[in-house]
Amino acid sequence: MTRERAVTASDSAAEPFELTEDFYQNPHAVYDRLREYGPAHRVRFPDGGTGWLITDYDAAKAAFLDPAISKDLTSEGARAALSGDGAQAAGAMFGDMMLFYDPPGHTRLRTLVNRAFGGRAVRELAPRITELADTLLAGLAADAAADQDLLDRYAFPLPMLVICELLGVPDAERDNFRAWSTTLVSNDETVEARGAAVRQFVAYIDQLIRAKREQPAHDLLSELITVSEDDDRLSHRELISMVFLLLVAGFETTVNLIANAVAILLSDNNLHATLVANPERIPDFVEEVLRFESPASEATFRYTTAAVTLGGLEIPAGQRILVSMAAADRDPARFADPHTVDLDRADKNHLAFGHGIHRCVGAPLARMEGGIALTRLLAAYPELELAADAELRWRKSLIVRGLTGLPVRLHP
Repeated sequence: MTRERAVTASDSAAEPFELTEDFYQNPHAVYDRLREYGPAHRVRFPDGGTGWLITDYDAAKAAFLDPAISKDLTSEGARAALSGDGAQAAGAMFGDMMLFYDPPGHTRLRTLVNRAFGGRAVRELAPRITELADTLLAGLAADAAADQDLLDRYAFPLPMLVICELLGVPDAERDNFRAWSTTLVSNDETVEARGAAVRQFVAYIDQLIRAKREQPAHDLLSELITVSEDDDRLSHRELISMVFLLLVAGFETTVNLIANAVAILLSDNNLHATLVANPERIPDFVEEVLRFESPASEATFRYTTAAVTLGGLEIPAGQRILVSMAAADRDPARFADPHTVDLDRADKNHLAFGHGIHRCVGAPLARMEGGIALTRLLAAYPELELAADAELRWRKSLIVRGLTGLPVRLHP
């Protein structure tokens, strides 16, 4: 694709691009249009502030790796980009999360978390995911002749059951978790609503950690509590933040991976037939879904602590950076025929899980869940189809790419 011209910082600063409702429903058309003008674009975010949206693959990778682009909410770049009050509020709410640390603090936390994720609780999870999927699918049989929302009855409860079981959370709490998580990632919610959701979430997690300290079990939370490296352990505040991150990020991304995959599958009869006949191709399909309709469309904000150059464009210090994995993974300069799902695509180096030190620690688990969920679904209901007159709508969120519902007819 030919670039019409290189955008300059002064051009973009004068007229920030507005992210309208059309953007949330069809972002790829917007990404294509913006990409014609360069790798980075000054945009106005839903909170009214401005920053830079990165849409090119190479520029996205560079942004993920540049040490002058910080995730730390207390960094000089964050304070300048958010203003003092905004940075202070964000830091108070999320500052203890590994996601918002730079090295060396991030290195320490990531080492401990990697050790826990390599433990028994995660390694032995596949048979249990299969069992949970089959139980949910069997429960759909009574209503299989009627339209039903597969998002609500399968794509949501499966990852929620898995993450709750992984962390030792009672199943009865899953509705609360869904409400809290939905509030946190929605751009339609107020700051006050998000703050209330965080406080309720954190209060519950605090009590859960205290209970696990007294009665540890064979679950990931117990392993996070006991894991150590050179006598270093996660503090209580760090544990709260880690569980909060895992429950929101680990659950949200997998819900949307499953639902987005089913929506893509049911829009292409040939692809549907291929996967029903050849379930061994489902891992290839999962990788293409991650690239084609990433469940995490944009990364969380980053902040320039010094002037940086991305794709030939200089961005000043004290700016917000939003890397779009969704845009980067359909960059025609990197991927041939990027708007097509291709099971035989050789280049699987997408950015759906990020890149560099902040690459998603739960990526293998998400792939496992997505693959099992689709395999069991097609085995149980191979003639699954979208409900008649189904109109799919996307959630209004800069963080996740997910549907509001997925009406289907199962055809037992």
